[in-house]
Amino acid sequence: MTVEGLADIASFDDFMKVDIRVGQIVEATDYPEARKPAYKLKIDFGSEIGIKKSSAQITAHYSLEDLVGKRIMAVINFKPRQIGKFMSEVLTLGVPDGNGEVILLTPDKDAPLGGRLY
Repeated sequence: MTVEGLADIASFDDFMKVDIRVGQIVEATDYPEARKPAYKLKIDFGSEIGIKKSSAQITAHYSLEDLVGKRIMAVINFKPRQIGKFMSEVLTLGVPDGNGEVILLTPDKDAPLGGRLY
């Protein structure tokens, strides 16, 4: 089954395979070796999952100081991906602004670390 403009329709079971969780950025550093401006992030997903690393091209809207303490959403069950010399363990999620720059998906501040999107 296809919908106009979409190649495939995902089933609910497909959606449930993607594990999207609440994390809190505990460290953010510049990533000058990246092809496009990016930061290296360490994100705490709570005691069950722990701290994971991610590279994110979010420099247009966020300074390093803005990021520490910010709660974000990330996919935690994709295979780690080599981004230059950095191994990214999770995919930090965002949406584009009018210029195509990333705006992070951020849950309410009361969302518990490690909380799963459903």
